[in-house]
Amino acid sequence: MVSACGSRSEPAVAPSKAATSATLAFANAPGGGETEAADSLIMRAQVALDRLAFSPGVIDGREGQSYKLALAAFQEARGLPSTGQLDPATQAALFHGQGTAATLLVVIPEAFARGPFVRDLPHKTADLAGYDHLGYRSMTEALAERFHTTPDTLVALNGPNTALGTGRTIRVPAIANVAPAKIEGDERGWADTLQRLGVAGDQPEAERIVVDKSQGTLRVYDKADKLIAQFPVTTGSAHDPLPIGTWKIRGTSRNPDYQYDPDLFWDANKNDKAKRLAPGPNGPVGVVWIDLSKDHYGIHGTPEPQTIGRSESHGCVRLTNWDAARLAQMVHTGTNVVFQP
Repeated sequence: MVSACGSRSEPAVAPSKAATSATLAFANAPGGGETEAADSLIMRAQVALDRLAFSPGVIDGREGQSYKLALAAFQEARGLPSTGQLDPATQAALFHGQGTAATLLVVIPEAFARGPFVRDLPHKTADLAGYDHLGYRSMTEALAERFHTTPDTLVALNGPNTALGTGRTIRVPAIANVAPAKIEGDERGWADTLQRLGVAGDQPEAERIVVDKSQGTLRVYDKADKLIAQFPVTTGSAHDPLPIGTWKIRGTSRNPDYQYDPDLFWDANKNDKAKRLAPGPNGPVGVVWIDLSKDHYGIHGTPEPQTIGRSESHGCVRLTNWDAARLAQMVHTGTNVVFQP
């Protein structure tokens, strides 16, 4: 099933034999005070929202639009005035039962430090053929995705000369370890991917999804029609507008191969050829493709999480890899999807 984003749901190349998922846990490091950025109330709120599935997108301590939309959705779900402001009542509800730290000092485990990393990976889609895995280019990039942030934020928290490697200590947003998911016949290495993204395999079930084009949000409702999650998204463009209407999920491909078809891209080079690309978080659709009943359309991840809500897409709905992975654990074949203006 070819999408407008050029993806086809096909068996993925078998993942590399990474270390067992149990070794991907980050141990807490002793000592070390909070930095000014780590002490930020906004960053603490972003971490809390992320834990509760009201995603602010990248955790960066900035009071951007995605953060305000996440706050407003959390307030709505808790029966509070939906202002998008971190008022005292919202703070009390948001931080109830949660730790106070915005960041943690952790020790990098050997299995995570080993990668694999693809340091010479091109940025242009048409140049990605020939690689057997579209992995992270560096440990900094991998750490940023694991802790739902950006490389720039990690530099701000730790300094530009911080050494990275096995056993090294680094300050990160307080996104906790998750238990390894138990997935029968996991040929795509999805359990490993979930742990590397800090996403639990066990998630509440979605009955209905609403993608709001004007707000740039994807809202998840359960069987009782209760709002249980919200994620920032990028939806379509002038060339490939979001197809307004009601659709259904036809299936989910985790760690998918990607069929690049330049005929589906208005901005593709006329000399480009159709190519099959390997799986990986830096592939054009990230770690997951959620196929829709609208031909050529889907919901998927991205290799550039910092652009979510800030740039256009080729018609499909893009999320950060960690939000897309979480959503994939919520939906099922037949889940209703509404695209609204």
